Amino acid sequence: MSPDLSVEQTLRARGYPALAGIDEAGRGCWAGPVVAAAVVLAPIVYEQPHLLAAVNDSKQLSAVARERAFATVQTYAQGIGVGIVPAFLIDAYGILPATRLAMTQALLALPCPVDALLIDAEHLPGIRLPQESLVRGDARSLSIAAASIIAKVTRDRLMHTADHCYPAYGFAVHKGYGTAAHRRALAHHGPSPIHRYTFQPVIEALEHLEPA
Repeated sequence: MSPDLSVEQTLRARGYPALAGIDEAGRGCWAGPVVAAAVVLAPIVYEQPHLLAAVNDSKQLSAVARERAFATVQTYAQGIGVGIVPAFLIDAYGILPATRLAMTQALLALPCPVDALLIDAEHLPGIRLPQESLVRGDARSLSIAAASIIAKVTRDRLMHTADHCYPAYGFAVHKGYGTAAHRRALAHHGPSPIHRYTFQPVIEALEHLEPA
């Protein structure tokens, strides 16, 4: 199933012309920030949806295809906002509040006003706007899929930068997700400053480093 504008068109027919799709990347990672994006598609996309034919759920695209889709979204978005919450705040607040904070930051960073929100399987209780929470929204809504692309590519670029700062962990390859190589690096080197110290694999790595 490819994302389309069905949900958006329904909301527009109900009197909400300016819609922001919102999604996040990095929620389940052991290291690095959680990044959210909000995207308002330009009116021309509703007239010619094929302009975003290359845009899909970011998890379904290769890294090269995501970079191309990223450029396409930038071309055909009326507004883009990004929110970034680092690992130490994820530890302080918990991953769900941190994810909502990143989404709220992304919404507030939009350069244009919006009438309603389309959010991938989430709700923002502090925002007084109509909200549609869609399970697997990045596979259903083109606005959310566009946001997923922006969030994923932005976060991947941040993790490439982190790899230069902490080259022992392989962040450029696994982007902070839980892989066997990441677990081995944690066991050997212990956590880096950008690891999430409240996540169980990181806690276990710290325990193993402590003297008996």
